[in-house]
Amino acid sequence: MKDVREEYHAEGLTEASLHDDPLEQARRWVDEAIEAELPLPNAMTLATVSAEGQPSSRVVLLKGIEGGGFTFFTHYDSRKGEEIAANPKVSFTMFWQPFDRQMIVIGEAHKVDPEESESYFASRPYASQVSAAISPQSQPASREWLEEEVARLEKEFPSAPVPRPEQWGGYRIIPKEIQFWHGRPSRLHDRFRYQRGADGQWTKARLAP
Repeated sequence: MKDVREEYHAEGLTEASLHDDPLEQARRWVDEAIEAELPLPNAMTLATVSAEGQPSSRVVLLKGIEGGGFTFFTHYDSRKGEEIAANPKVSFTMFWQPFDRQMIVIGEAHKVDPEESESYFASRPYASQVSAAISPQSQPASREWLEEEVARLEKEFPSAPVPRPEQWGGYRIIPKEIQFWHGRPSRLHDRFRYQRGADGQWTKARLAP
């Protein structure tokens, strides 16, 4: 692995090219990744921390940038849900290749209103509703048991909608810091940090790569 190297050739990033609102800048980058049909353009690596201070991370899917933050959906009783309940401070990273772009968000995660979770759950494909409803996420479970539970619920609810389980819903990450990184040749990358002040306003600064 020591010999694996990637040279970056992108035109880069300037302060003038960035939107004053980092949430709008984030939306632009996500939209451009979607329009370019990149694989999993909304995938983000979410990091949480346990009550004992042990970090863990996993890939989840960003489902919206609204309400002043970034929204994703999951099981509240999963490992990530339990850790968020103990410590709402989180961070996530999104990386888009071959755009040579990376975005880092630091903030706090809070549950969205149940109505918002209901609306999104109802919009999911039927099979996804079923699997979410039967899964005790992060808990030990055999494949056979999971398939039996799917068959049971499909018999009880042969078509959508499937009732949303109370332990499934959305979180909105309210950022206090957002960084935008753009690869450049010779590792002299462009990197800008937005920080939210006590007055709610954002300040922007270029950082060394």
